[in-house]
Amino acid sequence: MNFEENIKKNNLTLPNAADPVGSYVATKVVGKLLYISGQISIDSEGKLIKGKLGKDLNLDEGYQAAIRCALSIVAQSKKATNGDLSKIKTCIKLTGFVNSTDTFTDQPKVINGASDTISKIFGDAGMHTRAAVSVNSLPLGVAVEVDAIFELN
Repeated sequence: MNFEENIKKNNLTLPNAADPVGSYVATKVVGKLLYISGQISIDSEGKLIKGKLGKDLNLDEGYQAAIRCALSIVAQSKKATNGDLSKIKTCIKLTGFVNSTDTFTDQPKVINGASDTISKIFGDAGMHTRAAVSVNSLPLGVAVEVDAIFELN
């Protein structure tokens, strides 16, 4: 399966892989594992997708924000593999953080945006374990943040 073809087939556009703005690295390879630091929700114009699910944003807006996180994860993966996504064997795990109210309980449905996107791009190799966690706040007030672990060939 060609991951680049899946990106085109699904009319997806990867953003530029952003450099870290803190005291960390965007990606790290340990053995055959590729760790991707948390990618925050940024729209296609480079604007932060901010807000709290259950107050400022609805479920669909959260799902769309999670899609944007997944596209950034793939962009970081592509950068880490020197532009060659075929070096990725499988997605092991996604961890999604949802900036949400105390009464919002659909965090898994929000993070499905990231999971569905990873699966569209990587097919069976995109099937992963996952956590979807509610948080009181995220950096810069963003709605969603997702990190990932991949296995390399």
